[in-house]
Amino acid sequence: MFYYHVWVRSIQFRGNEALTYQYDRPLASGSIVTVPLRNQRVPGIVVKAVARPQFATKPIATVLELQPLPPATLRLAEWLQQFYPAPIGVIAGLFLPSTLGSKAQVMDQTPTPYLKRTISQPRLTDEQVAALNAMQTPDTYLLHGRTGSGKTRIYTELTGQALKNGQSAMILSPEIGLTSQLAAVFTELFGSQVVVIHSHLTPKQRRAAWLTILTTRTPIVAVGPRSVLFTPLQNVGLIVVDESHDPAYKQEQSPHYHAIRVASQLSKIYNCTLILGSATPSVTDYYMAEQKSKTIVRLEYLAKAEHFDRTTSVVDLRDRSQFTRTPHLSLPLIKAISHSLTQGEQALLYLNRRGTARVALCEHCGWQALCPNCDVSLTYHGDDHALRCHVCGFRQDTIMSCPACHRTSITFRSFGTKAIVDEVGKVFPEARIMRFDADSLKSERLENQYQRIIDGKIDILIGTQMLTKGLDLPRLSTLGVILADSSLYLPDYTAQERTYQLLSQVIGRIGRGHVKSHAVIQTYRPDSSLLTAALHNDWEAFYHDEIIERKRYFFPPFCHLLKLSSSRTSTASAEKAAESLRSVLVADKLAVRIDGPAPAFHEKVGGSYRWQLIVKARERNTLLAIIKKLPKSGWTYDLDPADLL
Repeated sequence: MFYYHVWVRSIQFRGNEALTYQYDRPLASGSIVTVPLRNQRVPGIVVKAVARPQFATKPIATVLELQPLPPATLRLAEWLQQFYPAPIGVIAGLFLPSTLGSKAQVMDQTPTPYLKRTISQPRLTDEQVAALNAMQTPDTYLLHGRTGSGKTRIYTELTGQALKNGQSAMILSPEIGLTSQLAAVFTELFGSQVVVIHSHLTPKQRRAAWLTILTTRTPIVAVGPRSVLFTPLQNVGLIVVDESHDPAYKQEQSPHYHAIRVASQLSKIYNCTLILGSATPSVTDYYMAEQKSKTIVRLEYLAKAEHFDRTTSVVDLRDRSQFTRTPHLSLPLIKAISHSLTQGEQALLYLNRRGTARVALCEHCGWQALCPNCDVSLTYHGDDHALRCHVCGFRQDTIMSCPACHRTSITFRSFGTKAIVDEVGKVFPEARIMRFDADSLKSERLENQYQRIIDGKIDILIGTQMLTKGLDLPRLSTLGVILADSSLYLPDYTAQERTYQLLSQVIGRIGRGHVKSHAVIQTYRPDSSLLTAALHNDWEAFYHDEIIERKRYFFPPFCHLLKLSSSRTSTASAEKAAESLRSVLVADKLAVRIDGPAPAFHEKVGGSYRWQLIVKARERNTLLAIIKKLPKSGWTYDLDPADLL
């Protein structure tokens, strides 16, 4: 009899150690099996053979007729469980589909070996050639290219090189809407070697794609969101993380991994090239690249030879004479939309979905209520008429007059994309309007409407940040930013960074060499240095200011973060639990700084109230030690959170 450690795929199993099972024949590490777990039979991964234990063991029920997972996949799983601690049952769920047949049932079309295809790509610019020459040695590269500079062209060239060398490639996009666009480009070039995998596929389609990746012997190009990293792709020579700054690369559920950290580890396992591509890199990634002397490759020019002018108008939201027709559409914006429609072109109106927190600001001078400790936006709470910081817990009574200009013009702003759709429909009743946000129906999702947009069957696009990412819209000639400051109102240390990124990305949807275009930016802060930097694509100016602020208030990249959340049936008990844990952590005299307790940004969820502590440390291992000591129930944690909301 043989004995094996098995990682079971079941969210019901909350243990942190593999379970031991027996089998009457030798099994290779990585073998995929089914095992009994309580009163169920669940999939599992054989990790390794072990000596006969001192306790009774159950037999492995079935050994699936599939080849074992690659050793690199097992190494990644073991690293992940240590780096982002989570139950084994949850970790295993990342690496195995929810259901597997006893035999491989792969896609109808099996990938063929790489052949040089006759499909023509745009000729490489001199700048792109220089970038490719700088990225020929396996390493981590930060590809910092402005929107429209041709980063995708570099991805396809590097992918072709990997395939010629008999190696596979992983191409990651932050969201499914962008996956369709990337997949179309790569499929046109590399045909059946491309396998697309994401959560909007049916379980049967996802299983078939996963089995294709597992069983195919020839190189594959796997395209999809962050879950691609956990597919059993072998002999990986290239990993591309497109739009690498995007917070969608952070997993919100356990295990709270960040895809860039996972991609970095996988690139080390395979000794392959990792490309982090973005027009607006993460401040933390940029700083770490500089500190570790990693190559930062710049693309500063448009890839297209044609040049069409892009003009910009900035509208001061405090000047209400500009809003005589509707509350949120200025006269210059209405004029620009009208011109696009008469030319048979398109308009895009952007409003950040998450900018819905009720924030206190002055309509006259643009002053905003900020926390004196954290320099983040204070959020208005109507139940007790107070302004609160959701990072450190600072509280003050609501003010009725502006401390800067002393006028009684304090307002509490909150509106969303649906309100904008209603206004636009009244002004342009004949226009074909479509909204794109998290509330969109499945048939109305961006990935399902992309071809209609390209074909010009939608006149006005209204949406959230999903419209800012990587889309190339040839007919788009008017861009309207309804409230450029919206993300600044988020009570989070990343608010400045997110605002710069979102503005730069959305402005990058126009001026890409297709048609003459115009942007109308509506803001309460027309003289803001951040807005000026975004409008002029001045990354260096923004980065310089932001890194100073991060260091001053001890935020990443100068520390590691751990967000601890207490969930209770009342806000008083949640606060009490958070205070109690804080006292314990202080008594331990660890080398940490603790902010809070404070109510979570979304304080009440599903009938429970949540309060949180923010723990900062220079050493990540200190935070891992805290996680191990957390109470068994009533607490959740997020290590390396993308934000503190």
